[in-house]
This record gives sequence, structure tokens and C-alpha cells, in this order.
Amino acid sequence: MNNTFDILIIGGGAVGCAVARELSRYRLSVALLEKEWDVAAGTSGRNSAVVHAGFNNKPGSLMAQLCVEGNRGFEAACRELDVPYRKTGKLLVAFDQEDLTVLARLKAQGEKNGCRGLALLDQAQLRERLPQVGGIGAMESPETGIFDPFLYTVALAENAHQNGVSFFLGHQVTGIQVVPEGFRVTAGGKVFTARQLVNCAGLFSAKIAAMVGVDGYAIYPCRGEYFILDKIADGLLPMPIYPAPKAGIGGLGVHLTPTIHGNIIIGPSAEYIDAPEDTSSTQPVMEKLFREAQQLLPGLERKHIIGAYAGVRPKQSPPGEGGFRDFVIREEEACPGLVNLVGIESPGLTASLPIARMVRDILGRSMDLVPKASFDPTRRGIVRFRDQDPETQAQLIAEDPAYGEILCRCQKVTRAEIRQAIENPLGVKTLAGVKYRAWVTTGRCHGGYCLPKIAELLGKEYGLSPQEVTVRGPGSQLFTGRVKE
Repeated sequence: MNNTFDILIIGGGAVGCAVARELSRYRLSVALLEKEWDVAAGTSGRNSAVVHAGFNNKPGSLMAQLCVEGNRGFEAACRELDVPYRKTGKLLVAFDQEDLTVLARLKAQGEKNGCRGLALLDQAQLRERLPQVGGIGAMESPETGIFDPFLYTVALAENAHQNGVSFFLGHQVTGIQVVPEGFRVTAGGKVFTARQLVNCAGLFSAKIAAMVGVDGYAIYPCRGEYFILDKIADGLLPMPIYPAPKAGIGGLGVHLTPTIHGNIIIGPSAEYIDAPEDTSSTQPVMEKLFREAQQLLPGLERKHIIGAYAGVRPKQSPPGEGGFRDFVIREEEACPGLVNLVGIESPGLTASLPIARMVRDILGRSMDLVPKASFDPTRRGIVRFRDQDPETQAQLIAEDPAYGEILCRCQKVTRAEIRQAIENPLGVKTLAGVKYRAWVTTGRCHGGYCLPKIAELLGKEYGLSPQEVTVRGPGSQLFTGRVKE
């Protein structure tokens, strides 16, 4: 197999997949290498699922510029890619006079960054806006939205793939050499060569840069833990609510966010850790999360909790400094052809498309970018049976009887949708891949009803033996053997 490309991208998060999609517009041979067995397996799939407005970031920074630009184009991109998105607005809540001062400063900063519609609310206005929320005042951001970050990343990858980008999942980069023709990269036991190399490795971006001989970068993993609440958002919380941010922490503070699927998430915490892939949930942190969430929304009860998860942010600011350092997006003078993206933490998802355009412009300085007439920016996702009106549901069942069989009762997901998730364009056959594409196993029973049925489907219709059914790929087998023949 010829593994020679014009451009190699390392990393299958939202930014790497956005870069892949952007480059698929041109007459180039492009490949993406990802160490996990699916895209969005790291930070891009474990976050607050918020499209930020851009007021939190320092004026003049890449973070501010690209976040505001990304926010303005996000809804249109989600329409092109068939990704669920909703502009909800957001409230930042103050609990004392110091917080009110912080909100006034953030409003001025946001306006300088180009954010639209920011407004300060006094306590009476806050009560009128959301009577269930605590606090003595707030700042409203009408341009904030919510979306599905996993489906967004999957959609970027699928659209890039349908436009010619090659994806190599389960291909961890183990070595990089600079050679006369560009770069020779060893990944997944194979050798790839490329004229240009784009490092979108997130938590491992400093490590990848060092492989090419570019030292000096450091990434400090910062874990954020979350609670998942039941589908109570419609009656309790129509928009994200955040506390006024405190100086020196590694994030934006514990907040409450309705999800695009109707749940509410609480979090994240902000804790520097040593292991970049440690996504554990810890009891002391989770207890603190719930107490702080109740300050924002006193009506919360523990009976609403149905799950938990954690994500890790790739911070450049070390412990003790906290806060945020700006994105690094540049071609390295010491290594022409290498474009490094380092420290792409929040708002990296919101900024992913303008980041991709910035990478395109950098690459365009040294290579011809000829537009491809066949490029198609649209992608169609799985038709969600539960979201359709009765007439459309009847039509779907008439066209495909598998739409008439519910396999996931909690989320009302049909056999037809699960089949579409399994037959995804990237060829992912893991349970996690099916989960995030079809949203199965995410209800109160955590797959108690549907998981055996999905495993059986993978065996009977797709030829996987029980031992080949994995959660996230090799090393995560669901079954280890038989108890009897």
C-alpha cells in the first residue's frame, strides 16, 4: 500500500478533523493518524458541549479572535454537517460584589473581542429571567449555544473522508524522522511519508513536537469531572449557567449546562494531574461539584443523577499559574513543513473551523492549494426516529421495518439507527462508536437492556465473535470467553 501523502495530520479530535475537512477542499492527498480506534476519543468527546461566545479570552489573543469567528459560523456549519445545535444563550451569575465587578470587566472585554448582545442583569432582572437560579446579578450572553461535540467531530471526519481524506484509526505515532522529501512517520507499525506534517495531538502535542526535534513545549493535563443528570432540562434549565470566574483556576468554574439531548451536566472541576488519560471520577471532587451546583440551582436533587464522566484539558499554564495561555498555531522555523498546534484547550471546539482555515493559510505559503470542483461540504447523519412526527415515523417504518423495532428503550433508538451507526463511513465497530453515533446506553439503565442486543447484532449481522466485541477497541473486550459450550 502506498502511504505517501502531501499532508499528514496527527490527531483525530475536533481540530484535527476540522483541518482534514478544510484540506479536503483542495487537490491534495491527505491522511489523518489517530492512536485511538475512533475520532473524538479524548478531550473533544469529554467536555461541556458549549459553543462559547468569546468574552472569557484576552483581547488580541488567538483564543479570542478564533472563538468569536468560530461562534459566528458554527450554526451554519452544523446545518451543513447535520449536527444538532441550539443557540440558548448563557448566564454568568454573581454571588457577591466582587463577582459583579468581574462580570462588568468580562462584559467590557467581550465587547472589545467583538461579542454581541452582552448585558448585565441586576437581581430583579435575574429573578425575572430565571427565578430558579441563585445569585445577586448576572451577565447574559445571547450568542452562546449547545451542541453534540462527539457527533460534530464524527461529522467533520465523515465529510473529510467522503471528500478523499484517508483515516488511519488505531495508528499511534511512535517515531518521526525529517527526510529530504519531508517527514517519515511510523504509526501503527506502518511507515508514512508526507511533505507537510500538522500536529493536532492535543494532550500529546508537546510529545509529537519533541519527536521532530522541536523542544520547549509543555502540556499540563488538567482533569474536569462531571455529573450527568436525567432529562430534566426542559423543565428546569433552558440555558447554561456559570458562576463568575475566579482567578487562578484551570477552568471556568463549575457550571450547569443543558445538553442537546435534554439532560443537564454539572461540572467541570479543575484538577492538575500527572497522567493525561486519567479520566477517573473521584468522590471528594464529585461531592464538591454537587454542593457548588446547588448554589447555582437550589432545586437540584441527588435523585436526578444518572452518571458521571471526566475529561482532560491540554493546558500550557502550569499548576500554580492557572488561567489560560494562548493557542500556539504556527509553522516551526526550526523545522519547515511542521505546523504545530499546542495548547488547544477550550474554546478549541468553538474555534475549530477558523483554526483549520488558519492552518490552511500557513500550508498555502509553501504549496499550491488548488480548489477541488467535486468538494461537497454537506454530510447527512442518522435519522433520529424519536424526533420525527408520527407521519414521518410511519413512512420510515414502511421504507425500513427495522425502524419499527426499539432496541434502546431509554433513548428510544431503533434497530435501523443502530445499524446505521455500525455501518459508519469510518468503519468503527466498537460499542463506544455505536453509543455516540446512535446515543444508545446513555439512559438510566446504562445499557442494561440494549447492550446485549447490540452485541448480539454485531455478531449475527456483522460477523463479530463475542471476543471481538470491544468497548473502545483492542484491549477493551466485553467478553473474555464462554462459561459453557
